[in-house]
Amino acid sequence: MAINAEVTKNENETPVNLIRRFSKRVQGSGLIQRMRSRRYATRIKSREVRRKQTLKVIKRRENVKELIKLGKMEERAPRGFRRK
Repeated sequence: MAINAEVTKNENETPVNLIRRFSKRVQGSGLIQRMRSRRYATRIKSREVRRKQTLKVIKRRENVKELIKLGKMEERAPRGFRRK
C-alpha cells in the first residue's frame, strides 16, 4: 500500500511555501503516524516466555512474603485506590 503525497509548484510560489504545503499534505495523509506506530510496535511474546515471566513473578512474591514473615522486610501499603 503506497501513499503518494505529490505537490506541484504554483507560479510565484517560494520554495519554503512549497515545502510547507508538502509537509501538510504528508501529515494529513497519516503516513507519519502509521510509520511511528510500526517503529515502536512490540512483538507478541511467546507462550513459553510469558510462562517463564509469570513463574518468576510468583517466585518473587513468595520470597517477599517469606521475608515479611521473618521481619526482614516491611510490608508496603497497597498502591492505588480501589472502589468497593
